[in-house]
Amino acid sequence: MDENMNQFQQSLIMLETEAEHLLLARHELVENDKMRNGNREALTALRRRARTTKTSVPSPFESIMKDIGGPGSRSLVKELCATCGNHDLNEPTWMMFPGTDMFGNIPFHASHTILDTEQAHLDYEAKKLQSYVKEKSFLISEKGVLADKISPGVLRSLVTLADNPK
Repeated sequence: MDENMNQFQQSLIMLETEAEHLLLARHELVENDKMRNGNREALTALRRRARTTKTSVPSPFESIMKDIGGPGSRSLVKELCATCGNHDLNEPTWMMFPGTDMFGNIPFHASHTILDTEQAHLDYEAKKLQSYVKEKSFLISEKGVLADKISPGVLRSLVTLADNPK
């Protein structure tokens, strides 16, 4: 083969590899979103069970102001979990552990804490994947997807080529 054809073939291989990485990252992003939605639903179910919302639990400042007039033996800051509220922290809760098919009966507070940390990790992974997809999309668009190098008719014929056994 001559040098131009070799260079063209290498650019096609590189572009196809980048496109494959982009499609894999998009698929992983969809899977990550499914897991995030499942986690979010589980956290909402736990909040309903505890009869709290994200804003219904008083802030530490409100707790301080309410407890200032109380007896001196009580602590001024009353630690309240945003999900648990006044719910029993040690109430047993069945939970399937992330990444496994095993159920466990663990305390209520531990179950939503595990889900919260998993949700934060999934959010971080989603942002990382989104930036990766953006980077790969930009790289592929910078290549011009071969539109400026060959005509669309020739590209269409290259795409529809098939190896037929004789």
